[in-house]
Amino acid sequence: MPELPEVEVTRRGVAPHLEGQLVTGVELRREGLRWPFPADLSKILAGQTVRTTGRRGKYLLIHFDHGTLIIHLGMSGHIRILPAGVPSQKHDHFDMAVGNQVLRLTDPRRFGAVLWHAKEEGAVENHLLLRALGVEPLEDLFSAAWLYKQTRGRTSAIKQVLLAGDIVVGVGNIYASESLFQARINPKTPAHRIGLQRYERLAQAIREILAAAIEQGGSTLKDFIGVNGQSGYFQQNYFTYARAGQPCRICNAPIKQIVQGQRSTFYCPNCQK
Repeated sequence: MPELPEVEVTRRGVAPHLEGQLVTGVELRREGLRWPFPADLSKILAGQTVRTTGRRGKYLLIHFDHGTLIIHLGMSGHIRILPAGVPSQKHDHFDMAVGNQVLRLTDPRRFGAVLWHAKEEGAVENHLLLRALGVEPLEDLFSAAWLYKQTRGRTSAIKQVLLAGDIVVGVGNIYASESLFQARINPKTPAHRIGLQRYERLAQAIREILAAAIEQGGSTLKDFIGVNGQSGYFQQNYFTYARAGQPCRICNAPIKQIVQGQRSTFYCPNCQK
């Protein structure tokens, strides 16, 4: 699943092509994806100017004067900017024409979403899918003190707490595993048993891992590619994720794989205590 870095890479890729530009049309090639497409979306967007782009967790936000288009890439989706007139393929479900270009959403497994939040419904941050999200890990509100305070009553494993998204948003499976390794914290450790000093290491690791992943174009696993069609390459730097049985890059002990909450977790039992 595309995680925060992949969505931020996508946002940075589309922003120069969209911001300040007029939408000239919308084409929907099915009734919806995970949820139905908004009724009359073409009428809502055609003739309107894209003001800014944004991101909340794993959601891409395209802001207009009269509301916000919310896009989620789902399990396998990606967005590209293409010249107008490029023929669509089987899994190309949504086009938004902007000048002589098209923003195209491709989603083979159809778990993504294209939703509309009208201005009269209030701030987009209060949308049903966004209102319960935690703080952004790359913004100032995120800190070790925040993690420590919010986890005092959490008996769940720290890996699961990170994935829940209600304390800190966007730290998905890949980057949670990598951040816990860099912080030298066992993913099975109950969150409330981690002290402030170890949360200092974890908060710093999360920031560094996510920033590095964004800089390197995200991680390309299966279907994800960037807006320009190129693959990310952060996966070349994994220390634990998808390296079960391989030697730890630090101590040479075999990387272990377990299942937590139906998701694979990878860690070094020697380095992570």
